[in-house]
Amino acid sequence: MGLGRRMKVECTANGTPRSADGVWEGESLLYLLRERFGLYGSKNACEQGECGSCSVYLDGTLVCACLVQAGQANGRTVVTIEGLDGDAVQKAFVEAGAVQCGFCTPGLVVAAHDLLERQPHPTDAQIREALAGNICRCTGYAKIIAAVQRAADSP
Repeated sequence: MGLGRRMKVECTANGTPRSADGVWEGESLLYLLRERFGLYGSKNACEQGECGSCSVYLDGTLVCACLVQAGQANGRTVVTIEGLDGDAVQKAFVEAGAVQCGFCTPGLVVAAHDLLERQPHPTDAQIREALAGNICRCTGYAKIIAAVQRAADSP
């Protein structure tokens, strides 16, 4: 029994045109990013869209890459944590000590970035709501919320 139909996927990932041949029809965007494009920042944890560790932008919309089929990225733009390199949110997470084991951090940073794009000065309740789809097993979220507030206050 084979893996089904194969296709070519061409997209722009973090500003760079990328292409992958032999992508099977059930392959996830997360697999495409990590295993075919070598973008390991987005993490593979639950594979069910429950933890947020694989959060990325697809044409500017925050998505869980594990729930998006790779073929859906064809002709589209993907931005991962690597594409936010040096972003104020990343710096704030480090400065606030909001990174513990680091596994959830990429998804949290992308989700926080998305929030701050929509709401530059969020309340704690808005931060909690925006990050509700991201699970961290190491912290009590206090430092994560502080990091998002710090990023919101940065120039």
